[in-house]
Amino acid sequence: MGPGAWQSADIGKKLPWGARNANLAGAMPKYAKPGQLRRLTVLSAWVLRDADGRGGQVVDARVVPLLRAIARLGTLAAAAPAAGVPYRTAWAVLEQAEEEIGAPLVELTRGRGASLTPFARHWLAADEEAIGALAFVPALDAEPARVRAAPKPAPPLRIAASHDIALAQLRDRWRVAHGVALEFHGSAESLDAWHAGQADLAGFHVTVDGHSSHERDPLLARLDRTRDAVLPFISRVQGLILPRGNPRRVKSVPDIAAKRLKIVNRQPGSGTRILFDRLLARAGIDPASLPGYTNEEFTHAAVAATVAAGKAEAGFGIQAAAAQFGLAFVPVVSERYLFACRRRVLGTPRVAAFRALLASPATRAVVTPMPGYALEATDAPAGAPVDAAVNAAVDTAVERGAAKPRRRIMVPELR
Repeated sequence: MGPGAWQSADIGKKLPWGARNANLAGAMPKYAKPGQLRRLTVLSAWVLRDADGRGGQVVDARVVPLLRAIARLGTLAAAAPAAGVPYRTAWAVLEQAEEEIGAPLVELTRGRGASLTPFARHWLAADEEAIGALAFVPALDAEPARVRAAPKPAPPLRIAASHDIALAQLRDRWRVAHGVALEFHGSAESLDAWHAGQADLAGFHVTVDGHSSHERDPLLARLDRTRDAVLPFISRVQGLILPRGNPRRVKSVPDIAAKRLKIVNRQPGSGTRILFDRLLARAGIDPASLPGYTNEEFTHAAVAATVAAGKAEAGFGIQAAAAQFGLAFVPVVSERYLFACRRRVLGTPRVAAFRALLASPATRAVVTPMPGYALEATDAPAGAPVDAAVNAAVDTAVERGAAKPRRRIMVPELR
């Protein structure tokens, strides 16, 4: 592989945050064509481990090429296409890597572009050392002993989903162990991708507070009750993320405007941005009057990090993100994270397996410890409806403004 490719080796370099690099074996077809020579070469990756060497989470393969491109080109806008990553995705990839590793990787300065932190430069130097070490590992040629056509791999279950901290932790293991290809987008963008046939399921979140009985949720309004179904995943608490100790004594959303606090916002199209705008409308607050309203981030963790760094006095996001950075939190609403799919695929093996995965002990072990989170997915017989809260919300949304729903809508979930 050339410079910037995804490779490293277990060269014994212990990084400050306790991660070690480890070799990964790649899978190849079991049998080759008659007389076809196969060549084995080394492929390795960076793996994040605990300080005691336990565990093992593969670092996103796009991180190192992005860092290398930033070091060479000096801006993320130029580095993203050079590394083969869309610009908006590049932001999310780097922010998630910083969140998982626990160390900053890139410093952004207005008017001066982007530069690597000392830790990121040290990482690239270690990666170069790994590439050099791998250069001395000879390739192995193997003549196949038997000839048989390799079976076609099952296509992955494609999911476009709104960003969530629990899903961020589950994504890699779902991809490797269960063939689930999950990509993060805003809630609205995820539903758009699903409607366009670019995803098999769409992950999004909706509010289930007391206002949902008379407000049309703009995301649920995109569902067709005769065609679509929803799968419950988790419930979580969203609210105001504030500096530690809540020095301005903020108690509610109207306090943000009354106290003229500088905020950090989520990007347009995200479920959290849609929810925050609805809360402002309820309170009669003009978004343009809020300092920092156009200062946008793409993840809950990035919002919390901005508040923790003192660059904003308030943000709106999930309780788990505030707890992760030791910040104050004022709960505002409860919401449910759902996956939308077509009714016709409810009984297919891939969706049934995904439904079981949502309710699995491994998923519960990740979700349960998170502040403000509760797992709602259950492993029960197929065909049962979702509970009354979601049914009422879907009723209100799809009735398109009727004074009262004409009939109850039972949207099936996979059980």
